[in-house]
Amino acid sequence: MYHSMRRSRQQLSEQETIKILENATSGMLALFDADDYTYALPISYVYHGNEIYFHSASSGHKIEAIKYHQKVSFCVVAQDKIVPEKFTTFFKSAIVFGTIEIIEDEAEKRKAIECLSKKYSPHETEERTQQEIDRFWKQLTMLKLNIEKISGKQSIELV
Repeated sequence: MYHSMRRSRQQLSEQETIKILENATSGMLALFDADDYTYALPISYVYHGNEIYFHSASSGHKIEAIKYHQKVSFCVVAQDKIVPEKFTTFFKSAIVFGTIEIIEDEAEKRKAIECLSKKYSPHETEERTQQEIDRFWKQLTMLKLNIEKISGKQSIELV
């Protein structure tokens, strides 16, 4: 079902790949829409418990595409150093494949937004975080990427 990495020497371990997902702040979510186009968008996220959570508006192109087709990929670039004298870049990246869903369960939705809040506002008080979540709760949509495959790769020069 999934392709194996052609240049296996450059493959990162699962632990190194997860570290990229835990530490990066944004990635590209690739969806497939009803007009037979791919739709890739930059988005903030949190990796938690072998799932990836995103926040979203309740409507728009992203939500329409998710309702149409749930298979997605998500890519994070942790390093991308251009090395002009070698005509290359030194990179590290992670790619995730899986299915995405709109979280309907209220408790799971709250857990997801709390994880996202802790990642992006780690020094905020619990009280302030809950106030902010409550303020936007009604219009907040949370998405969950259920991971089926995860892989990481680095440039040959970093091996």
